[in-house]
Amino acid sequence: MMGLFKKFVNQTRKPEGFLGKMMINGMNGGHAKLADWGMTHLDQVTASHIAELGCGGGRNTAELMKRYPQAVVTALDYSELSVEKTKNYNKSMIEAGRCTVMHGNVAALPFENGVFDLATSFETIYFWQGLEHCFSEVFRVLTPGGVFMICNESDGTDETSLKYEKIIDGMKCYTIEEITAALTAAGFSAIQSDHYDGKPWITVLARK
Repeated sequence: MMGLFKKFVNQTRKPEGFLGKMMINGMNGGHAKLADWGMTHLDQVTASHIAELGCGGGRNTAELMKRYPQAVVTALDYSELSVEKTKNYNKSMIEAGRCTVMHGNVAALPFENGVFDLATSFETIYFWQGLEHCFSEVFRVLTPGGVFMICNESDGTDETSLKYEKIIDGMKCYTIEEITAALTAAGFSAIQSDHYDGKPWITVLARK
């Protein structure tokens, strides 16, 4: 039983196959409250070109388009299943020309310099290989003054997440201080963070 559980939770990194489909289906509902809280921090941020990095099941891509009705959103994930699910979830917006969904890796973003004014990452930086390098890639594709928002369920100290960190390959839970240090090293400034009252949820915003 533990072996199956481990296989299942390891799908959070790169969902594949039947277990991956189950995991993606759970992502949209399971992370909705966290993502919605994270998005409240965008009230003062204007955006017309948005990159959603690690799009999972596609729900947050849709919510970003609702929040920014004039914006175009490019969603990226390195799981082919997530790309497929996000495409299905946002079919009408893709047809309307407001959404593009791509397969790719944040360590080598397939975009030119300075094309987005907002980049978001919900529940995904745990799996980014080389945080500072990946943050540098996000910095590169943002316009001057562009904003990068990170929203995590774990603040890097909570017991539950640290338990998962031990059984999920390649997972690392970061503290606000560690995230801030990596963002600063990548060139970001005006870094702000918020910690949800009573939960280990965190949101970090940084500006290019």
